Amino acid sequence: MIQKHYQKACDSLSAQTLYVVATPIGNLADITLRALAVLKTADVVCAEDTRVTAQLLSAYGIQAKLVSVREHNEQQMADKIIQYLSDGLIVAQVSDAGTPAVCDPGAKLAARVREAGYKVVPVVGASAVMGALSVAGVSEPSFYFNGFLPPKSGERLKLFAQWENADYPIVMFETPHRIEAALSDMTAVFPERKIVLAREITKTFETFLSGTVTEIQTALQEDGNQTRGEMVLVLHPAVNAKSSELPEAAQNVMKILAAELPTKQAADLAAKITGEGKKALYDLALTWKNQD
Repeated sequence: MIQKHYQKACDSLSAQTLYVVATPIGNLADITLRALAVLKTADVVCAEDTRVTAQLLSAYGIQAKLVSVREHNEQQMADKIIQYLSDGLIVAQVSDAGTPAVCDPGAKLAARVREAGYKVVPVVGASAVMGALSVAGVSEPSFYFNGFLPPKSGERLKLFAQWENADYPIVMFETPHRIEAALSDMTAVFPERKIVLAREITKTFETFLSGTVTEIQTALQEDGNQTRGEMVLVLHPAVNAKSSELPEAAQNVMKILAAELPTKQAADLAAKITGEGKKALYDLALTWKNQD
């Protein structure tokens, strides 16, 4: 059955196409059959670091022509990749880990290839962002991805001030040598805000810490090992200021309905009963859930 799906993925590939392939972020088993099919079939594989990609391909017995496409040469290499596509070849693009163009090289190449009239197709897979979100316990339907936090304290504090009343979760990356300084700056702005620190996702020392910003800061101070490795932070929403302005009667109606009905349905009905805004009532219910 596996071979059947693998072969189907191989057969579905198209010439003159750039495939943007997600690769494992730590555990080599986290690669899709389709990704393997693309990497096996591609005439050229664009890699952020050819040595890293060579190790991945070797683990699956794949031999491929590797070319280096990194941040500093992405624009220049785009002309060469477009020529490969013009010659009728299949080209794959990978980063060292995860999905190209997400805090990694790839966006410029994808744009240039599409502008040249060729297809750019994603091959989805492992994601540190979605992995961290999936275990963080946030229930909001939307989130903001910030990428890496600014390296300087002043820039971080300015950013955190903008997030002080954010009613949506925020996902960010941070490096081991800056994580303690970043948490210190967060503590200065929202010390009691709930946060999840996901460290070394899918790797041997994978760890998830959950608590207030102050509690996570203390945990890292007490255990230096928790400052090592790649990190994703998920900042939970602030208590919604607008929701707290709802009349007490409206809040009570929403609380009764939310206990018996799905949140969206409860907000719809509560809005009809009280005349208050549906979104404010819905946000209020989400706030209660996050506080549980």
